[in-house]
Amino acid sequence: MQTILGAGGQIAVELARELHKHYTSEIRLVGRHPRNVQESDRLFAADLMNAAETFEAIRGSDIAYLTVGLPMETKVWRQCFPVIMKNVIGACERYDVKLVFFDNTYMYPQDDRLQTERTAFAPVGKKGAIRAKMAEMLLAEMDRGRIEAVICRAPEFYGPGLTKSITNSLVFSRIKRRAESEILLSDHTLRTLIWTPDAARATALIGNTPDAYGQTWHLPCDDARLTYAQIMSRASEVVGRPLPYRVLSRGQLWWKALKSKRQRELRELLPRYACDCLFDSTKFKRRFPNFSIMSYPSGIEKMLAKPDAVPRSVCRDCFGQRDA
Repeated sequence: MQTILGAGGQIAVELARELHKHYTSEIRLVGRHPRNVQESDRLFAADLMNAAETFEAIRGSDIAYLTVGLPMETKVWRQCFPVIMKNVIGACERYDVKLVFFDNTYMYPQDDRLQTERTAFAPVGKKGAIRAKMAEMLLAEMDRGRIEAVICRAPEFYGPGLTKSITNSLVFSRIKRRAESEILLSDHTLRTLIWTPDAARATALIGNTPDAYGQTWHLPCDDARLTYAQIMSRASEVVGRPLPYRVLSRGQLWWKALKSKRQRELRELLPRYACDCLFDSTKFKRRFPNFSIMSYPSGIEKMLAKPDAVPRSVCRDCFGQRDA
C-alpha cells in the first residue's frame, strides 16, 4: 500500500496516476475530502492536524507521500505545517512506514547562487522559516535513524490542470484569457521551473528506489533556462499572435500590497524574481540518466496549444490583476 497525504492537489493527482501506472494498484488517497483518481484508489478522509486520524491514515502503508499544500497565509502555515509534520513523522515511525516528503525551495537564499542539495538554509521571510523548520524536523529524525525517509525538493511549478504557481497564474492563465500577462520585477532574469508531471514522476521513482532514501533530491528540470521575455516570445510563437505583458516594479507591487492581505502574504517571495533562479538537479540526472524531462519550449507549447481549464488558484489575482 502506498499512501498519498494531501490528495487533491495537482502533484498528488499526477503522483497517483504514476504510482498506479508503474508501481502499484494499492493506493490510498488521504485528505479532508479525497476523490478517486483511479477507480481502484482507496479513499480515507482525515485531518492531518489530528494525530489519531493521521496515525490511522498511515497505518498499513509501505510508503507515505507527504504532498500537503495550504493557503498562502503565514498564520495558517505556522499553526498547521509543523503539527502535520510531527504527526506524520510519528505515524511513520510507529508503523515502520517509509516517508517521501515533497518539499519546496522557500528555505533557500533568494539570490542568484546555484541551489544544490547542499545549499544551506537561509530563509527570507516567515514562510521560508516555517518550511526550513519542517525539513529540519525530518532531517533530525533521519539522522537519528528513527525513520526511513527521503526529501524531494522542487522549484516553482508550471504545468497543466490545477497547477498553482505565480508563473501559471500571471503568465499562462492570463494568456489563455487573452489578458495582459504580468511579470514580477524583471523579464531578464533566468527562471528554473519544473513541469508538474515531471515532478510527480520523479517523486514516484525516488519513492520506489530503495537506495534513494536517507537523502535530499532536487527534482529534475530543464537546464536550458529561459527568461520571462523568452517565455513570452515562445508563447507568442505558439498562439500565433503578439502577447502583451508588463513588468511590475517594486513600487507598483508595494502599492498593490497595501490593498490586499493576499498580496501582502506573497511579498516575501518577490526577491527570487529579481535575480536568476538557478536550481540544480544534476544529482538526480546522474542517478537516473534515462528519465525524460520536459523542455521549456515543449512545455510552453503543451500549456497553450489547446484549451485548458483556468483554475481559481491561490495566486490568481495575487497582485491585483483582473479577469479579461
